[in-house]
Amino acid sequence: MITIINYGVGNLFSLVSSFDYIGEKAKVSSDTDEILRADKLILPGVGAFSDAIGKLRDSGLDKILVEKAKGGTPVMGICLGMQLLFDVSYEYGEHRGLGLLHGSVVPITDTIPPKKLPRDLKIPHIGWNALHFPCEKAPIFKYTNEGDHVYFVHSYCAVDCVDSLAATTEYVSEITAAVSRDNVCACQFHPEKSGEVGLKILKSFAEI
Repeated sequence: MITIINYGVGNLFSLVSSFDYIGEKAKVSSDTDEILRADKLILPGVGAFSDAIGKLRDSGLDKILVEKAKGGTPVMGICLGMQLLFDVSYEYGEHRGLGLLHGSVVPITDTIPPKKLPRDLKIPHIGWNALHFPCEKAPIFKYTNEGDHVYFVHSYCAVDCVDSLAATTEYVSEITAAVSRDNVCACQFHPEKSGEVGLKILKSFAEI
C-alpha cells in the first residue's frame, strides 16, 4: 500500500485520485501505525518550508519518515516535500531539513548570475517545462522520455545535490527538477498535475 503522509500540508486527494486512475491503491494517513506499516511513502507539500517542517516535527512523523527511509522503504517527495528531504533550506532564514538527501534549498534567483538575471523574470516559476536527464534515468523515470514536459509551481530549488541529481529543467539557468538516491526519490514538479507524463512517473514509483 502506498501511504501519502498527511501532516496538514499538500495536495493529498489529487494524488489519491491520480493513483486510482492508474489502478494503484493509495491512502492518506497521519496515523503512526499505518505509516509504519506502509510499503511506500509519499511526502507531499505546498507553502513555506519552515511551516511544513514545523508541522512534520510537531506531529512526530519526521522521525518515523526518516526511520522508514533508512530502513529501505521507498520514499517519494513532491514539490515542498522534496525540499524537506534535504539538509537545509534558506527560505526566510535557515531551517534544518530531514537530511535524507545532501544539499540545500535556495531561491531560484540564487542560481542565476546577477548579470544574466532578467528584469521580467517571474517568480514563482509556474508552468510546463521539459525534463532533461544528466545521467542514466532513475527508476521513477522508467516510462519518461527526454524532453517530456511536467508542471512546476515553486520559488525555491535544490542545489549542491550532485550525488542524487536525477533530472533538470531550464528556467533561465539549469535547475534541479528531480533527485533519486537508493530508495529515496523526489520531484520538484507536481506529477499529479502533469497529465500522462506525471501519471507514468507515479506508476513507476508504484512499481519500485
